[in-house]
Amino acid sequence: MYVHGDNLKQKENHGTKYRDATSVSYVKEIRVEYDKWNKANEDLKGPHIEIKETDSEIIKERVRLFAKYKDFIDEQKYAEQFDSRSNLHSSVLEEFIYYLFKDIVFEFSEHAQLGKAHAFKDIFFNAPNFREMVTKPYTKIEKKDHDFVIGVNIDTKMQVHGSTDMEEVTLQIPAVAIECKTYLDKTMLEGSSTAAEQLKNKNPNGIYIVVSEWLKLTSQVNLGKYKVDQIYVLRKQKNTDREFRYADDYEKNQIHEDVVEHLFSTVRDHLSSDWEKGVEYGLKKGFLL
Repeated sequence: MYVHGDNLKQKENHGTKYRDATSVSYVKEIRVEYDKWNKANEDLKGPHIEIKETDSEIIKERVRLFAKYKDFIDEQKYAEQFDSRSNLHSSVLEEFIYYLFKDIVFEFSEHAQLGKAHAFKDIFFNAPNFREMVTKPYTKIEKKDHDFVIGVNIDTKMQVHGSTDMEEVTLQIPAVAIECKTYLDKTMLEGSSTAAEQLKNKNPNGIYIVVSEWLKLTSQVNLGKYKVDQIYVLRKQKNTDREFRYADDYEKNQIHEDVVEHLFSTVRDHLSSDWEKGVEYGLKKGFLL
């Protein structure tokens, strides 16, 4: 849920790292602003499943809160003290995505999967020999880590006919998978495309979205060959290396509200629509795809 808050808590409680005076002082400063951001988002309700006139204003307020906190934590002193390996800065976007979708998802079900996930990727059975194969399934589940998932947890029980041994496995199945990036380059896009294809091979009703602050792609990239459903660039801006973002002449675009509204509408439409697909459904219409 609060992936950025959890990251901050780890830094507060770490036994060896972040114990120097500067880190301790900075973490305390960040904690004050984070608690304000967290409370404001929890107090703010919506949008929900039903489309309302207030949806746009609610999203704009969430964007305003996000942009204000992101500008604060992106200050040069914090960026230099906590590098990208600490995930302090990158986790802010992931938590913003949680705030954006929490009310609509939990309106469907309070048991829905929302946030980071080790999602189902593939299944195979790996008994050591035939004698064991006839006693239990020896199920192996291959999983894929996703930054953010809207989906379900499916509890399964598997048993070989005639045996009393039972294997219980929980599968995390995404309806929506969102990859969160500070910037998106070609290598990252290729990885996301592979993950999207793997997701849809096992769940054809799933969609895969990439959300980044900046873009690091050239015009020579053929977007049509990638399997992701949509790519959002929140700042509508090409990436600049972090050390140059603090130059006096650098102009950083703000988070664009219309991009976030489009993201929310895309996900809401998908969650609210019927997913009828397949041969029998297509045969009634006369076209299958």
